Amino acid sequence: MNVVEVAHPGGADALRLAQQPLPSVGAGEVLIRIAAAGLNRADLLQRRGRYPPPPGAPTHLGLEVAGTIAAVGAGVERLHVDERVCALLEGGGYAEYVAVDARQVLRVPDGLSLVEAASLPEACFTVWSNVFQLGALRGEETLLVHGGSSGIGVMAIQIATALGATVYVTAGSEEKCRFCESLGARMAIDYKRQDFVAEVAARTNDRGVDVVLDIVGGRYLPRNVRALAIEGRLVVIAVQSGVVGELDLLEVARKRLVVTGSLLRPRSAEFKGALRREIEVNVWPLIEAGRVKPVVDRVFPLREAAAAHAYMESGVHKGKIVLEVAGATAQ
Repeated sequence: MNVVEVAHPGGADALRLAQQPLPSVGAGEVLIRIAAAGLNRADLLQRRGRYPPPPGAPTHLGLEVAGTIAAVGAGVERLHVDERVCALLEGGGYAEYVAVDARQVLRVPDGLSLVEAASLPEACFTVWSNVFQLGALRGEETLLVHGGSSGIGVMAIQIATALGATVYVTAGSEEKCRFCESLGARMAIDYKRQDFVAEVAARTNDRGVDVVLDIVGGRYLPRNVRALAIEGRLVVIAVQSGVVGELDLLEVARKRLVVTGSLLRPRSAEFKGALRREIEVNVWPLIEAGRVKPVVDRVFPLREAAAAHAYMESGVHKGKIVLEVAGATAQ
């Protein structure tokens, strides 16, 4: 089968099309004939040699796919051959086939294409586990999302808004701010021109927000703490500005804050399976009702993965970038 592999750690030109044997299907797994694969920033980090796959995972890139089931392993009863599915992976999505633990596989919501479905798993799993589990966002609370126009950002805006929360976001241009507001964000802050701490304080009458979902890390840490309300929760899921930041522990204690974070990729299939069940109950109905929609910015053929990576690194996209596998039906 065709796969996209990393010839050597480096830029987008390090990606190349190669041949690998079809994956074998173990007990408890399904083999997916891939129609489309979503891009994620973790793919860029792995390509640069900074985010190796977990032990036992495929070495080629790709953390989410959609397609049809080609085979099922022993013990799999929930899923069947030819069903349209999407899945969260530890790796191996930039390919024509992938074997994955069945617990991480969801049926495609009614009304979606496979390209649209490929944009869902990583964002939905990340948002649900971090905003609603770790961050414990509830009812009419307030959420601040950094990187509101990213794949995770657009999903966080929509799910949180649909469940009754008020969402504020940061984004890097006026165009991206208006885009986030069109998805339901109550206020979008251009972080290049505005201070998000001051803007949040003004909008909330100095109360602050209940939850911050942070992809920046480093230099944002003290500002995130200032932006939080009493008993607020800061959830860090990426560290684009670095891993070290200054934390005012007295402020944490005074406000009774929770500072936490997580990485999804290394978690067990058991954890991801439990998360999948919550998503099927809480998020899939919102998608099928049209209250939460996939946002696909651009689709590239699998053979143009290098161009897709360069496009992601340009920072101009809004929502998800998807690779489409030649010869597969993405309808």
